[in-house]
Amino acid sequence: MNPMPTLRFRTATPDDCDRILTIIRQAQAQMRALGSAQWQDGYPARPDIEADIIHERGIVAQIKAAFQPNTPEGQPSEWLTVGYAAVVFDGEPAYTALEGGCWQTPEPYVVVHRLAVADEAKRRGIATALMLHAAKLAARRGIRSFRIDTAHENHYMQALLARLGFSSCGTVRYRSGERIAYERLLPLAAGESGCHHGHHTAHTSKVSNQ
Repeated sequence: MNPMPTLRFRTATPDDCDRILTIIRQAQAQMRALGSAQWQDGYPARPDIEADIIHERGIVAQIKAAFQPNTPEGQPSEWLTVGYAAVVFDGEPAYTALEGGCWQTPEPYVVVHRLAVADEAKRRGIATALMLHAAKLAARRGIRSFRIDTAHENHYMQALLARLGFSSCGTVRYRSGERIAYERLLPLAAGESGCHHGHHTAHTSKVSNQ
């Protein structure tokens, strides 16, 4: 069993862009190998990640590089970026045209897009940890609705969402096709209601293996 890594999160910066794109391309290749059409039309591309960084919605997950013997060239010696997600609080236009169901609440929501984990860090709980971190950021803003979508053939993501307590609410459509839409209502921790719009600083935690 791999040792339990120390994991931290921070807001992505322009210096992270190349590493994030490497992780995205790995995810695209995995989807292609599984016969999925998701992310096979050039999305996400560099402009998508750059926009995330400009708007401070890109989050990187990093582990101590010592846990990864083959640290990619150019990565800092102490921390290695192994996951990425865009945590968005200003809505998703496609969600205004939900088909075949309804959202659980009309309240403001957080949505996660462009979730990806590096090949060398698969099955370490990184995707789960990124989702839980997004939920924590939402709770700090007093937001309890957490929405996300995924392709019909993305069974890994569907299983992850089921484990995290998300429910299918219908389908939404993008240029690249139809997606299953999910929502989870988050419990708000005592003292964490209200709006907090500060910059995302680095947070560390422990994650279990998956």
